[in-house]
Amino acid sequence: MIDKENGFVGFEYMEVPARRSMESMYADSYENFGWEFEGSSSREDKADSITMKFKRDRKLRNKAELTRLQRQFEACAHEIETLENSKATAATVAAFTIGLIGTAFLGGAVFAYLAGMLPLMVILAVPGFIGWIIPYFCYQKLLRNRERQIAPIIDQKNDEIYSVCEQGCRLLNA
Repeated sequence: MIDKENGFVGFEYMEVPARRSMESMYADSYENFGWEFEGSSSREDKADSITMKFKRDRKLRNKAELTRLQRQFEACAHEIETLENSKATAATVAAFTIGLIGTAFLGGAVFAYLAGMLPLMVILAVPGFIGWIIPYFCYQKLLRNRERQIAPIIDQKNDEIYSVCEQGCRLLNA
């Protein structure tokens, strides 16, 4: 590209894989490190993922410090994504485990029925059906508890991102 005032301007380019829900944060934040957002495209391997494209002047002042701040931002953004992914992990494992135990009880009830042991069938079927009903409520409760636990951590990481972006913006304008 040719700039009429200063002559030739060379650009460096970068592609960033991201979740669709994080696109705005990445687009806004990378501007503070000298990057200009060019657009995004869907990734074929993951439904909720995109690839974002950026460019910036190769001869940017304070480039080393901006790159350091950019890496700090990327680490914080990755931590936020990891925390978001971890919200449902424990709740899912607990719900599947309870459902599996309920299924085992129902399997035992079926075999008891086939063996003609109706009282044992009823004794095994009740916890089996409970084991199929409870996972939903258990999942919802554990999910809400986990969201409450990690919300302050995510807020802290967002504050850290804003601080890093502010420092980057000051370096660009210096």
